[in-house]
Parts: sequence; C-alpha cells; structure tokens
Amino acid sequence: MSDQLAAALAAEEAAIYAYGVLGVHLARGDVTEARSAEQAHRTRRDAAVSRLAALNASTAPPPAAYRLPFPVTGAASALKLAIHVEAGVAAAWYAVLPASEGGDRTTALAALTDAAVRATRWRRRAGTAPVTLPFPGR
Repeated sequence: MSDQLAAALAAEEAAIYAYGVLGVHLARGDVTEARSAEQAHRTRRDAAVSRLAALNASTAPPPAAYRLPFPVTGAASALKLAIHVEAGVAAAWYAVLPASEGGDRTTALAALTDAAVRATRWRRRAGTAPVTLPFPGR
C-alpha cells in the first residue's frame, strides 16, 4: 500500500502547486472555491505524510516546480486545469483502494469522493459536459 499512498501524496502535492497557479486567473467566487480546494489538498497531503511515516515508508521529496499539462492564461484554462488536477487526484486515490483496508481504505474512499465532487463543481463552473462521470478515478 505504501507505493500507492506515495503516488496519492504526489498527486496531492501537484494539486497544491496547480491551485497556486490557477487561482490568480479566476473570478472572485471561483477563487474562494480554489482556496478551499487547496486547503483540502494540504490537509490530505499532511495526513498522507503522517500515514507513510507510520508505515516507515520513504518517499521522494516533492519537486521544486511542476510541469503543467498546458498553459494557464485565463479563467477558461484555469478551470480546465482544476478539472484535470481533481481527476488526477481521484485516480491516485482510486489506486489506493484495492491495496488498503480498514481506516486506510475509508480514507482513500473519502479522498476519491472529495476529488470527484470538486471536479464536478469545476466542470459545472466551466460549462463542461458531462458534469459528472460514472466512475471517477478510473
């Protein structure tokens, strides 16, 4: 499970970075949503770090910067990045599910669900269809 959890940690760290980039391109109401999402990712990151430490698992340090999948030049591309990031986080936590049990599985499912809900909110704000996906994280 530690490999999958380390990958989820990396996705959370990438999400934190992405929200720092995309937030400056959003309208006021969207900025509030982005700040909330970034804080949620920070909380999940901290919990993943603690759990990995409890498992005596080591992880690579996060990179100083990340390569974004596309340029963020305005509100539309910022919303697209938010959707992309949340889909990536959902996929990372989805991979933790079969490798975990008990409280770890509950944590992974909650993280997957939270990311899927945030992605749905961003899709709705962006006017992207479909707004929801049948199997988030897959």
